[in-house]
Amino acid sequence: MRKTLTAGLAVGIVAAFGLAVPAQAVSSTTADLSVLHGIPNTPVDVYVNGALTLDDFQPGDLAGPLDLPAGDYTVALTATDAADDSAPVLGPVTLTLAAGKSYTATANLDASGAPALNLFTNDIAATNAGEGRLTVRHVAAAPAVDILAGGAPVVEDLSNPNEASLALPVSTVSASVALAGTTDPVIGPADVAIQDGVLTVLYAWGSATDGNLALAVQTVTVGHSNPGGVPSGTAGYAAQRDDAVRSVWIGGGTVAALALVAGAVLMVRRRTQS
Repeated sequence: MRKTLTAGLAVGIVAAFGLAVPAQAVSSTTADLSVLHGIPNTPVDVYVNGALTLDDFQPGDLAGPLDLPAGDYTVALTATDAADDSAPVLGPVTLTLAAGKSYTATANLDASGAPALNLFTNDIAATNAGEGRLTVRHVAAAPAVDILAGGAPVVEDLSNPNEASLALPVSTVSASVALAGTTDPVIGPADVAIQDGVLTVLYAWGSATDGNLALAVQTVTVGHSNPGGVPSGTAGYAAQRDDAVRSVWIGGGTVAALALVAGAVLMVRRRTQS
């Protein structure tokens, strides 16, 4: 008989590990882990260390964050209703989690369209007062792109599975995206809200060839360096982590899921494996 999660996907992981979802920032003695399913049209069961952890995990869903002991975790994805993890569709892969860090693992397609598993380290350092942090992660079967601000590229050749991070003042930022080496926007300009003391992570996932690119958005409250300088209406976020996701289906655009990135201080970095 199918096992189901009666109170959300995260409950299944919590039950498997006997742990609770944290309300505060990452502990200095444990690690936070969220899991994003970014393989289109492929519901899966997720096994961790040989135990069924997520049942019927759907594309676009995010589970977590989970407060886990530091260490190695063996993850395998199987077809739904598999008897065990002996015939995985992806994995097994060992994820190494360090104490005091925040991670997001993504099951996604690589640039050629093959299933892949990536482990990203979320930058949870405090931002400057009045600023937020924006990170874009390319985990789609799509070509490299340039991010444009005011018609000029500010990020060039962002490819799967790389990410770009920007520290931005609280505002609504307009941006567009084009195929690498071009300036004709594939989509945009589009707007994204930069929130005070919040890490916003945008995931481009899906397949350009199959026309099912999607955007997932994860937000993590990280706080800022000057709590006394919080503008009116933003106080209180430091008391509780907000690690949420939503999926927005994008139709017809080759790399539309990357359209919400723009300007200011830019840092392009390789994905973190551990």
